[in-house]
Amino acid sequence: MKALKKIIQLIYCIYALTIFAALTILSAIALIVLVPFGRAKLSKRIYKVCRYWSKTWYLFIGIRHKEIYEAKHDFKKPHIFIANHNSYMDIPPIVQLSHQPIRPLGKFESSKIPIFGWVYRAAVIMVDRSSPEKRAKSLRNLKAALYKRNSIFIFPEGTFSMTNQKPLKAFYNGAFKLAIEMQIPIQPILMIDAVDRMHFDSVFSLNPGPNRVVYLDAIQVTNYSMDDIEKLKTEVHDLMDAGLRKYRSYP
Repeated sequence: MKALKKIIQLIYCIYALTIFAALTILSAIALIVLVPFGRAKLSKRIYKVCRYWSKTWYLFIGIRHKEIYEAKHDFKKPHIFIANHNSYMDIPPIVQLSHQPIRPLGKFESSKIPIFGWVYRAAVIMVDRSSPEKRAKSLRNLKAALYKRNSIFIFPEGTFSMTNQKPLKAFYNGAFKLAIEMQIPIQPILMIDAVDRMHFDSVFSLNPGPNRVVYLDAIQVTNYSMDDIEKLKTEVHDLMDAGLRKYRSYP
């Protein structure tokens, strides 16, 4: 029986990855078609293409996106979205979780993947940590997106939290420093089921089912200064930690 389950799992994963590749190629073609229409609304068009890509992939592979609002979200204002990160399946919900353009902060290394990398570069603000100059350029690009009233998305843990023993790793300062400097509210969200849909150990652990995201209370930063970064970071970390423990079991 275990051998049969493994065979079915492998067939499903190959099928899902084939659909992923096909949709990525179609998305790349769509972006090529959109470029000549001008750059004024290009980011919104890219967002829509990625949104349809994610929704269509979910439909074909049996994953159900669901948004849970513990607090009302103002879709008309830009936010700095932050979320927990322990699976590659944290990525597809980003373009589904909000009905407003979002520019995620993405790793430079992912842009090297054939075809997907081209779509990836068009959709995200890449961070290249190889030099101070390149890190500074990434920060300028994040600020530019916020000035254009586009929301941005950052995983404050920086990388996967590869453990089921606790909800979150420690947060980096970047998102919180940027929020205070730009006076942009922080919108914490929780990726509840992503690690169940695909474990961080292997892409061949992918399986169908729900992939819920939860909106927590947005954190206004008007009363915070640069001296309060640690205070703000701790407040948001504790809020997300409590939320994850509410929806999942931890030791």
